[in-house]
Amino acid sequence: MISTLDHLIIAVDDLDKAEEDYLKIFGAKPVWKGEHEELGTTNSLFNFQNTYFELLSASSDGLGAMLVQHALKESGEGLIGMVLGTDNIEQTTQSLKDHSFLINEPGEGMGTNFKNDDVRKWKNLFLPPELTRGIFSFIIQHTHGTLPIPKIQNSSTINKLDHLVINTNDADGFIDIYKDAFGIRLALDKHIKHWNKRMLFFRLNQTTLEVVEKKDNLEPKDSLWGLAWDVASIDDAHKRLLNEGVDISSITDGIKENTRVATIKSHTHGVPTLLIEHT
Repeated sequence: MISTLDHLIIAVDDLDKAEEDYLKIFGAKPVWKGEHEELGTTNSLFNFQNTYFELLSASSDGLGAMLVQHALKESGEGLIGMVLGTDNIEQTTQSLKDHSFLINEPGEGMGTNFKNDDVRKWKNLFLPPELTRGIFSFIIQHTHGTLPIPKIQNSSTINKLDHLVINTNDADGFIDIYKDAFGIRLALDKHIKHWNKRMLFFRLNQTTLEVVEKKDNLEPKDSLWGLAWDVASIDDAHKRLLNEGVDISSITDGIKENTRVATIKSHTHGVPTLLIEHT
């Protein structure tokens, strides 16, 4: 039913500045800069092998602008949304209804590229709180237009999203939603000794939803935390980022066998960001 982690949404105050900073981090230019006129937002999109990354800012009045402004006021810039992709949104809608969730019918959306007036269209399915549990999330099916796929510049640029980290206080409930209702493959459910925590690993479109359980006695709640990006050569990426004036940690061996990692400490606009090389 859910086939992709379609894209990630990052709320920013100054779109031009955020775009400039992420150009340095990714080593590639955005493929789209445009607006959602009816939502009151402007965006800049960076496309990768398995997902795209949306910088979103408020530009006028609308529901999207309200979402961004609320996020900035409450917690500052950062990762605010996760959008799941499907090839058949009507079938997905019916499947969720069959699971006894109160689901509205899909709506339609459109975006226009400032650069060349290209138009993209899609259908959105917004989800009830019992499915989102604190995360701004919806399901999308693209119906018209595509994003250009940038060519990999060199071994120092970002290839794809390796994983998205999500915190939860209810791992069993998370499985009920993401595995049973959404149909996403649960690849691993285990206790990680290094952190003394239960972790879930969901796999879809060459990326992982890495879910960390932090149990408490509160109502079930999930939250987006951070991103890990795959690079062909972490040594080359580290050197490039230092040359761009980006603050980055030293390279170390990762917790996972045969990985090397480094943490980006600046230019991320509030998004905890890791680089990872699989050796």
